[in-house]
Amino acid sequence: MFPDDLRARAEQLVALYRDKSSTIAAAESCTGGLLAGLITSVPGASDIFERGFVTYSNAAKVECLGVSRNLVERFGAVSAEVAAAMAEGALGHSRADIALSITGIAGPGGGSAQKPVGLVHLGLARRGGQVVTVEKRFGDIGRDAVRAAALDVALELLLEVAGRAAAG
Repeated sequence: MFPDDLRARAEQLVALYRDKSSTIAAAESCTGGLLAGLITSVPGASDIFERGFVTYSNAAKVECLGVSRNLVERFGAVSAEVAAAMAEGALGHSRADIALSITGIAGPGGGSAQKPVGLVHLGLARRGGQVVTVEKRFGDIGRDAVRAAALDVALELLLEVAGRAAAG
């Protein structure tokens, strides 16, 4: 179902988080649950994947994750501010140690000059840590390619944070 390279990195992620006894929650918008699906495609993922939220609509972001409606109205659903709030909301509404959020414009429509197709914001929140956001501009490479690229960045962030925890 998933490309071999993403699947291999998901396997690495599950093994690393299992070794650290750490758990993950996901809050997804433009990827529509693909991150949760990718991670849970790995046998044993139940040891590390706590839960996922697919909050595709603005109302879902507000109702399920506690994202401020004002924040969405002020910055837009595809923004660093909302990505951070989504990650914090997923952490606050779960028992996970780390939460990763993804919000973006996968296309083919929906973009603007300020927020073009291919713009994705990710947020990463850790218990007791700072929230980190990352902006990626993949370009209008096609809906599936934007979503796959977002998964790739999400895996990288999750692997990096686990690596830093190991080093620290």
